[in-house]
Amino acid sequence: MSLNTIDAAALKRFFLSGANNINNNKEYINELNVFPVPDGDTGTNMTLTIMTAVEEVNKIDKPTIDSLGKAIATGSLRGARGNSGVILSQLFRGFCKDIKGKKSLEIIDVASAFSRAVDTAYKAVMKPKEGTILTVARGMADKAAELAENETDFIKFSEIILDHGERVLARTPDLLPVLKEAGVVDSGGQGLVEVIRGIVLAMKGEDVGTEDEPTARPKAKPSFKKIDFSASGNDHISTADIKFGYCTEFIIMLDKELTESEVDAFKEYLLSIGDSLVCIADEEIVKVHVHTNHPGLAFEKALTYGALTRMKIDNMREEHTERVILSEERQKTDDKGDKTTGDRDSVKLIAPTHVPKPDDPPKKYGFVAVAVGSGISEILTNIGIDHIISGGQTMNPSTDDILSAVEQVNAENVFVFPNNKNIILAANQAAGICKDKNLIVIPTASVPQSISAMIEFDAGSDVESNKNNMLSVMETVKTGEVTYAVRDTSFDGKSINKGDIMGIDDKGIRSVGSDINETTAGLIDDMLDEDSGLLTVYYGEDINKEQAEELVSKINEKHDDIEIDVHFGGQPIYYYIISVE
Repeated sequence: MSLNTIDAAALKRFFLSGANNINNNKEYINELNVFPVPDGDTGTNMTLTIMTAVEEVNKIDKPTIDSLGKAIATGSLRGARGNSGVILSQLFRGFCKDIKGKKSLEIIDVASAFSRAVDTAYKAVMKPKEGTILTVARGMADKAAELAENETDFIKFSEIILDHGERVLARTPDLLPVLKEAGVVDSGGQGLVEVIRGIVLAMKGEDVGTEDEPTARPKAKPSFKKIDFSASGNDHISTADIKFGYCTEFIIMLDKELTESEVDAFKEYLLSIGDSLVCIADEEIVKVHVHTNHPGLAFEKALTYGALTRMKIDNMREEHTERVILSEERQKTDDKGDKTTGDRDSVKLIAPTHVPKPDDPPKKYGFVAVAVGSGISEILTNIGIDHIISGGQTMNPSTDDILSAVEQVNAENVFVFPNNKNIILAANQAAGICKDKNLIVIPTASVPQSISAMIEFDAGSDVESNKNNMLSVMETVKTGEVTYAVRDTSFDGKSINKGDIMGIDDKGIRSVGSDINETTAGLIDDMLDEDSGLLTVYYGEDINKEQAEELVSKINEKHDDIEIDVHFGGQPIYYYIISVE
């Protein structure tokens, strides 16, 4: 059997098989995280990214190369999560741009598109690192270019590229010492290889289905706790104060592309029957989120533009009442010093503290932050954050999540604090496609950095001055985190066993032990120096107030010249978050 050209129907089949293969292997990819912490989410991020593109692809009954390319590029762009997901979306974007206008694909076309995919992905990363998904992608692109002139059979061509990609992947530990010490290959590179493997299998007639066992891989055994992303800072609001009772979401599959004036008119109509509007229009779809008392009217208006899909209506008054009851029960439990748990399976937007009226003029500045934990959310709200995307470790918000949050802030200039290194690229990608507002990303890697940046904000200064001041002050903040190991490993000369407590700062794993407070104290000892003046401790949902006070007492005995602040953070996974300034 040989394959010399790829038409649109085959391309769709191959893409779906590649997506299914990484989906089937996502837990295995998650386990390749260098740090043995319970937030290894590369496989999850890449899968969520590609599956958003799958949703768009599956809407196409009679595909063309152009329609598939647009669906793959747009879907993955808006669904991109985490650094690995953003890079994957950029690979798709570059590839799809290069094949635009083709009726079918030959090997020379795919080789050219692969090369452009790699160039696009490298340009999206400020400081590309070798030994990552980028290295694996470039290795495969180089091999494709080498084979393109003489090879005519896609199956043989693709098998050689896959084999070469696996060889490059196997060498990633030689390029990144942290991979070698942890005994793993690069997780993003592994994810890309699994996508290509699924494509090659489909070329051979062995399409990977959604329910199939992973090809040539045992299923990983997840060892992570689920995280609560449902915290809200608005439990004090009475249901009588909820003006519009139904949270209504849907997507319009457009009959034809809307003009800018048509989009504006649709937005005006939705605001006339509701508030908290998010309306993102693309060439083929419109994504809508609105709070209204008449979901039917929103649906009826939307139907004049095209067919509806993914309709969802939630009664916010009922949900609010249930949340207040749960919050009161949690508070009673917290007062007793016990641990709390919840249903933790998705990123959610925490509603802004002030919902603007349709005719409210936009303010000059607005702020969006990514965070998790009821205490941390309250702190951020109190210092001026307008909108919180509840997420972070284990669940990185997508580019679309960030855009939706920015859309709900009634301001001309919106500063976004990602508060996690793995969210910065998605935030930058959102800034690149945000049209209605000036979105400024402050690349904070932690919540403490965003708090210091917000304190530095001056409402009387211009955008650029505020940005520079925030960037400057965040660099003076050291952040530490205390969590547990999910597997046996060794890192930076330290032997780590599953279940050990680890203290991690900006430089790596600094302390390992069996006692939470002792390990935290060891981390703090390493973080403090002669220039340190303020230590801030945020204790998580698994730590009670008495334990936190015991830690502070221990630190005071050794460092009586340091000012110490203690706050309930309520964050999951991390027993303590430490800030040193």
